[in-house]
Amino acid sequence: MSTNSHSGNDLREVKQLGMWASITSLGYIFWLVGGMELVERIAYYGVKASAGLYAKSPVSEGGLGIDLHDYGIIIAVWAMLQTFIPVFTGGISDRVGYKETIFVSTIIKIMGYLTMAIFPDFWGFLAGAMLLAAGTGVFKPGIQGTLVLSTKRENTSMAWGIFYQVVNIGGFLGPLVAVHMRQLSWDNVFYACAAIISFNFLFLLAYKEPGKDERLARAAKIKSGEIQQEALWKDALHELKKPIVLYYMLVFAGFWFLYNSLFDVLPIHIAEWVDTSIIVTSLFGPEGTSNGILQFWLGLNNDGTKVMPEGMLNLNAGMIMTTCFLVAAFTAKYRITTAMLVGCILSIAAIMLVGAFNAAWMIVLAIVMFSFGEMMISPKKNEFMGNIAPEGKKAMYLGFVMLPQGIGWTLEGYFAPKLYQIYASKEIISRNELVSRGMSQTDVDAIPQGEAFMRLVDITGMEAQPLTHMLYEANNIGMAWYIIAAIGIISAVGIFIYGKWLLTMQRQQAAA
Repeated sequence: MSTNSHSGNDLREVKQLGMWASITSLGYIFWLVGGMELVERIAYYGVKASAGLYAKSPVSEGGLGIDLHDYGIIIAVWAMLQTFIPVFTGGISDRVGYKETIFVSTIIKIMGYLTMAIFPDFWGFLAGAMLLAAGTGVFKPGIQGTLVLSTKRENTSMAWGIFYQVVNIGGFLGPLVAVHMRQLSWDNVFYACAAIISFNFLFLLAYKEPGKDERLARAAKIKSGEIQQEALWKDALHELKKPIVLYYMLVFAGFWFLYNSLFDVLPIHIAEWVDTSIIVTSLFGPEGTSNGILQFWLGLNNDGTKVMPEGMLNLNAGMIMTTCFLVAAFTAKYRITTAMLVGCILSIAAIMLVGAFNAAWMIVLAIVMFSFGEMMISPKKNEFMGNIAPEGKKAMYLGFVMLPQGIGWTLEGYFAPKLYQIYASKEIISRNELVSRGMSQTDVDAIPQGEAFMRLVDITGMEAQPLTHMLYEANNIGMAWYIIAAIGIISAVGIFIYGKWLLTMQRQQAAA
């Protein structure tokens, strides 16, 4: 592969400053956009972490009462819009200005949360998810473009690591807000998230766009005809056709399938099959805890007797929030593609664990392993794209980061809930069990969505937990997770080959 097909792309890996030198070299605008991202993520993850639980929760409990197939349709549409919009809006941010696009996106996102609250059915949630996806797609390139322009090549590794850590503080707090709001009523979750993201209007008052003079000077030259500017879609397509970008998208799509299944399907798996009261008993004894502060921070139910699914998953954000900068400092010593490959392998092992065990502490171990894998791969994708992007196309390239995520998440959004429904859905398994125990198919079909297991509890006279254990042992629940892990393995092989190819090109560029 000749290097001229990457003209304009700088493939050098620049030596990074030390940890403290990197942190102190970051200016106020970096911390300001970090704050804006934090607020946006608290609101976003408040809804995202509990979306699956809301979807399958019966209408009698204020949920949508839809099956996982319909939930998969919502997630796939959400994923496709959120990840493909930045591919084109990234370039708009470069041209019209970051402040303007951040402002518009915040309004769109508020509309999305309010739509979810006011219309509690399939179509209302789908419309809200589409608005939320569109708003996020417009928001991201402006924030990330600002970050690239407010950092130097020497401190990018630490900057992206810290930024990712800030994202996960939001990712940690959002689900905790949701856990406690949804125990009041589901619509409270959406109203709370709309209120939280409104704080970004205050941040925008203090925001000054870096590189604005250069952008305006370039715009003036384009207007006078001094510089010819391609149509945005043509420009984006031209960059996308470069092999370095194209191959990147293909090899990482599998990882994003794996990654998003953790957030879209694992909360449902935990709610249905994992007895999290064991964790509370281990920590506080059989009575649990009545301490409101501990209940909030650990994501417990209001009785303080079990960890809610969002609370379990929050271990992921909590770990990243507290240790991501250390992992960033560690991985700065290695080539970007090497760090990403190791991260992918760790994540695959974690998903295999979820399939193999339903013991609460094993799920905790799986989430810990997955989190380390994620910290090695996720901040690196932005650093990688930000580094190889040609001048004047930083936000566009950071939009491209979303493409493999878009392919992987869209496919996962549709197929992972479907896989779970085939192999592991407690609702389906309970309905089959009711038929095998003599109930007519007509009577089973008449049971409202989400209520089959409780009907089975009534008929068998068994306690919910022993009955759950019996159903788990009688069915191959782990198969859905093994299939997801296999997709990740294919991706890991691709990342390994891509890393080797990239190293060859870097040597060619150095020798040229």
